[in-house]
Amino acid sequence: MYYFYVLQSAKNSNWFYKGSAQNLKKRISQHNNGETTSTKLYLPLKLVYYEAYISKETAIEREMSVKKSGSVWKPLMKRVKASLDKKK
Repeated sequence: MYYFYVLQSAKNSNWFYKGSAQNLKKRISQHNNGETTSTKLYLPLKLVYYEAYISKETAIEREMSVKKSGSVWKPLMKRVKASLDKKK
């Protein structure tokens, strides 16, 4: 399986990172261990959303579409934030 995922910074709750990976658990660990330059300043991070795909290409396409298009990101973010608000 391949994953598209969204991480949220515990330091800045308005900051989110979008990525894709084959081994989601390992990738989140790499982020939280400071092994990823783009997320180092926002540690610690928590997984707030993911989608599973059979193909690597599809997971990467989803990541790119979310990163490039506000019309894709905004509704997804609305759902994620609503879910996070219910958790409080």
